[in-house]
Amino acid sequence: MSDCAALFSAYLIELFERCLRRLSPARRLSLMSHFAVLLAGAAAPRWALASPCATPARLGDGWETGRPVDARIDADALCKILEAVAGRSDNLHSLLVARDGSIVAELYRKGRDRSARDFFSREVSFGPADRHDMRSISKSIVALLYGIVREEGTLPPLPTRVVDLYPAYPALASDPARKSITVEHVLTMTNGLEWHETAATYGSFSNDETRLFWDWSPVKFVLGRPISSPAGQTFNYNGGNTVIIVDLLERATKMPLDQLARLRLFEPLGITDYEWLADLWGRPMAYAGLRLKPRDLLKIGRMMLDHGRWQSRQVVPAAWVVDSIRPHIATGRGPGSGYGYFWWTGTVDWQDKKLSWGAAIGNGGQRLFLVPALNLEVVMTAGAYNDAGIAVKEADIFSRVVAAVQP
Repeated sequence: MSDCAALFSAYLIELFERCLRRLSPARRLSLMSHFAVLLAGAAAPRWALASPCATPARLGDGWETGRPVDARIDADALCKILEAVAGRSDNLHSLLVARDGSIVAELYRKGRDRSARDFFSREVSFGPADRHDMRSISKSIVALLYGIVREEGTLPPLPTRVVDLYPAYPALASDPARKSITVEHVLTMTNGLEWHETAATYGSFSNDETRLFWDWSPVKFVLGRPISSPAGQTFNYNGGNTVIIVDLLERATKMPLDQLARLRLFEPLGITDYEWLADLWGRPMAYAGLRLKPRDLLKIGRMMLDHGRWQSRQVVPAAWVVDSIRPHIATGRGPGSGYGYFWWTGTVDWQDKKLSWGAAIGNGGQRLFLVPALNLEVVMTAGAYNDAGIAVKEADIFSRVVAAVQP
């Protein structure tokens, strides 16, 4: 009898799927949205039952959800993007889209993943309750913390020479070129120090960031690197800059990074389920250790788009938000590619215009894209660590989502 029931269930599912395929994307979206509501009380999680195009669930986490059409986004175009992502063979784990403060698309997938401290990957069926490695998005969060604490007047001004802040290392001050490095040069990755860090080499000894994991004095290691160019002139991606900024933060606040992040950023945003992985000495890995839920990363984006405010509370100074996602230096990594304060910047085409975007970007396909002119944010997570090709794929998804946005 149970075998007959299973066969009958399989037949009904196949029949239902055939019916869905005959509908237009918009009709399919409407039908599945209503169907998801009927299934909300079932034992299986909603994100596992619903179509990729279903209206995101309200989870009591501070987020409003809605339909793409209500956010002035082409529902058919967005649904095609979501269905394409759902059917991809690469290791994308999530795609979330929010506009005007409402999540209008939320897709999770099964894929292989490993944390920044793991050597081996495992298969994970991702959903909204699962934390994900943020990798270098951690740097962008550190920059926000710097802006918060800077407002209190306890941090050195941006033009301050960094070597003056480390009298314990007098040898550093003997080099005139090194003496010209300022705090702002550190935040914009323009300190002029020799540093080798590429996507393909993370975790290897050919990548200078690897040493930050085990070096007892990472600040001294970073500041002691040879000079390769005058400070302020050339962009060179350097995870070591993050440990300098965090050292200044911890000295000013007398708090470790993870505690500072909890009290000054995450709790005001209602973010309670996160993790900051530690290095060999138990110090939070400022440059790559943060793990967040995609919805909580989206909250940080919403706060940025709202000029540093979340639910009427000023969390990050508005001026610092503007400066963080404003290009201070060209990166040389493609037309329009720039860098702010530990945030990437660029432009995207939209209706014969080029709109500015700011982004927090992490190894493996972790992305938070912000388009202030459209009040739009896009989050993606993936497990393609050390694979530079994921950047091209996700840039294409981002461009297509932007193209689906209506005035």
